[in-house]
Amino acid sequence: MEKGKIIFLNGVSSSGKTTLAKILQERLLEPFFCFNMDTFDNMMRIPEKFYADDYFYNTSQLKILSVFHQTIKMFSDMGLNTIVDRVFVQGSNSLVECVELFHDYSVLFVHVICPLEELRRREKERGDRYIGQSEEQLSDLIPQDTYDITVDTYNNTTENCADKIIELLGYPEKFTAFKTLWSQYSGKIIRRI
Repeated sequence: MEKGKIIFLNGVSSSGKTTLAKILQERLLEPFFCFNMDTFDNMMRIPEKFYADDYFYNTSQLKILSVFHQTIKMFSDMGLNTIVDRVFVQGSNSLVECVELFHDYSVLFVHVICPLEELRRREKERGDRYIGQSEEQLSDLIPQDTYDITVDTYNNTTENCADKIIELLGYPEKFTAFKTLWSQYSGKIIRRI
């Protein structure tokens, strides 16, 4: 069975990933399921009474991330296409784990950006993020420069950004970011929970 395509949208909070994912779903000529960590995390919500137990809470969060990635893999293995809305940051094995899982898959790795002032404006307008979250993530976002395409949701319309991604989807031979990252990460050992 042919594996499903995977579009990873990586960018800081409020950069426009979720809106872009929705527009992609509407415009793509074949169905794509949308995965984002907020929805997945809410689905697997741990009762607050366990938050005080740091070991349990942190271990559970790491397991949830791995289950999230394994779910994307399962969808692709079943021939289903996915759009993944993520924020990969330093200090986590998430990107390394994804590269290990998907370096042989058809993955289009998209960097979603917009200027800091616009991030701040969107953050205030949203009201569901703490002020400064986007700015904090900017310096921790990884990778800094290994993507198949970068789209700017401020200097282009989100529809224009979607069109650029859709155009590139027709050229899977140009999906090289995960293969490049694999060559950089392949010596690292992923700690499995």
